Amino acid sequence: MTTHKVAVITGASQGIGAGLVTAYRKLGYAVVANSRSITPSDDPLVLAVAGDIADPVVGARVIEQGLAAFGRIDSLINNAGVFVAKPFTDYTDEDYDLITGVNLRGFFEVSKRAIAAMLIQGGGHIVNISTSLVDHADSNVPSALASLTKGGLNAVTKSLAIEYAARGIRVNAVSPGIIRTPMHPAETHEVLAGLHPLGRMGEISDIVDAITYLETAPFVTGEILHVDGGQSAGR
Repeated sequence: MTTHKVAVITGASQGIGAGLVTAYRKLGYAVVANSRSITPSDDPLVLAVAGDIADPVVGARVIEQGLAAFGRIDSLINNAGVFVAKPFTDYTDEDYDLITGVNLRGFFEVSKRAIAAMLIQGGGHIVNISTSLVDHADSNVPSALASLTKGGLNAVTKSLAIEYAARGIRVNAVSPGIIRTPMHPAETHEVLAGLHPLGRMGEISDIVDAITYLETAPFVTGEILHVDGGQSAGR
């Protein structure tokens, strides 16, 4: 058991997720870190729980092991996500199962168990990672299944924020533009930068800073915070 607050972070092995593990430790939280390829940490206050969050048993295991190790769950960052851009009629059943499995089923299984733990202790905070493509569709980036799933996360963010507002649980979302992560090869960066009115890609720190702001903003709930270089405002 721990006297620290505890954050659960999915998709925690690289990119934004790895940045969040570092940020939450700096905030003094213990961290339960999940991804398919996560490896054990030398930090005793970072518990690595490997597994594909799309597998329904994994969300349960992440929360159960976090509670067993640390005794509480204060925050959940639903960072794991899959993005596949292709014309709508080119999507396959396998694409659909992959994208909805991670973006929706993974969210569902881990979030309902985290909320159950938060209700027992009297409060908590959830942050869902969306995409500005939900608000600002781009003909150069056909990605209907991202909008289908992440648009659902935007809607459920507000729904859960209202459902649990009186019980001490806040629920917010961060809606990024295109972020400089290992997902995007270096040769694509110039083109991707041009998709943002600010003329650059986002950095991992931009998203991490937005999430830590929400973590420390007790009067903010039901918010979808766009961190997208102006994409959602227009071009």
